[in-house]
Amino acid sequence: MNRYIGHESQLYGVEEMRLVGGRADSMRILQVRNGKGLEFTLSLDRCADISRLSLGGVNFGYFSPCGYVSPKYYDKEGNGFLKSFTAGFLTTCGLLSVGSPCVDNGETLPLHGTVSNTPAESVNYQIENDTIHIKAVMRDATLFSHKLVLEREYLVSLSENKLSISDRVKNIGSSEAPLQMLYHFNVGYPLLDENTILNIPSEEVTPRNAHAAEDIENCLVMEKPQRDYEERCYYHKLSGIAEISVKNPKLKKGFTMSYDSASLGYFTEWKMMGEYDYVLGVEPGNTLPDGRDVMRAKGLLETLKAGEEKSHTITFRFTEEK
Repeated sequence: MNRYIGHESQLYGVEEMRLVGGRADSMRILQVRNGKGLEFTLSLDRCADISRLSLGGVNFGYFSPCGYVSPKYYDKEGNGFLKSFTAGFLTTCGLLSVGSPCVDNGETLPLHGTVSNTPAESVNYQIENDTIHIKAVMRDATLFSHKLVLEREYLVSLSENKLSISDRVKNIGSSEAPLQMLYHFNVGYPLLDENTILNIPSEEVTPRNAHAAEDIENCLVMEKPQRDYEERCYYHKLSGIAEISVKNPKLKKGFTMSYDSASLGYFTEWKMMGEYDYVLGVEPGNTLPDGRDVMRAKGLLETLKAGEEKSHTITFRFTEEK
C-alpha cells in the first residue's frame, strides 16, 4: 500500500459515470486510469468498446462527427450504422456479420453487424496483482434464431502502459451460427498526421478495389487532410504473431498491437485522409469487410457449432519516448 495517498483513485482506478444530454443521455461509461499515463473510456452501452484513449494527455483515437450516440437511436437499415458510428479507439463489428450490407441466406444484414450497438448486460471490475480487471458480457440472441454470448475482459497493467483485450464468443443455442468479428481500431489526430509511421509486416497486400489499387505503393504513407478524399482499403496477409505499430516521431508516442494471426486471419487497413473524416483503421478480424454473402460464396465464412466457443486476444503496448 502507498502510504502517501488516501485512496487509490488519487493515482489510478476505474470510475463509473453516466452521460447527460442529447443522444448520449444516460449512457454508462467507465473511466480507466493506470497511473502511468494511460487513460481510456469504455462505452458500456456500446459493447464495452473503447470510445476514448490517450497517453500522457495525448489523444490516440478518432471521434466521429456524430459523437456519443445511445443504441436506442441505432438505424440498421443500409448504411444507417454511420449515423451512430462514434468510432472511438475501438468499435467491435459483428457478431453475425461484418462489412457491407447484404442479403445472405435470405437474411438482410446491416453494415458491420449490430453488436457495437448492444449494451453490456453485466459489468464488473477489480484491482488485483497490479492489474485492473474489467469484465463485460454482451448477448446477441433471438427467439427461433442464433444465440451468441460475447464475454470480454480488459487487463490493464499498473506498472507499464500495457492493455489486453480478450474476447470469448459462445454459441449457447442448439444450432450452428455464423461468426464474423472485426476489431475496428481507429487512430486519430494528433497521433495521426502526415508524420505518422505505420508498420504492417505484410507478406502480401491486396487493394479492396480499383481506387485503392491506384495508390497501393503509398498504402502505408499518411497524408494531410484532403477535401473530397475517397477512402482506400487494403488487405494485408500476416502470419504468426502479428505486430502492427503506429508511431508519431513528432510526438514521440505510439503503440504496438499484437495478436495471433491463426485466430484472427485477416487484417484490413482503412486509410481515410479526408478533411474532418481523418482516420486510420487498423483492423484485425476473422473475416474481410466485404459482406457475409461474399465470404460464404468464397467458402471462407467461419461458424460456431452448438455449444462451441472461440477466443481472441489483442495486446497493446503504448510507448512514450522522453
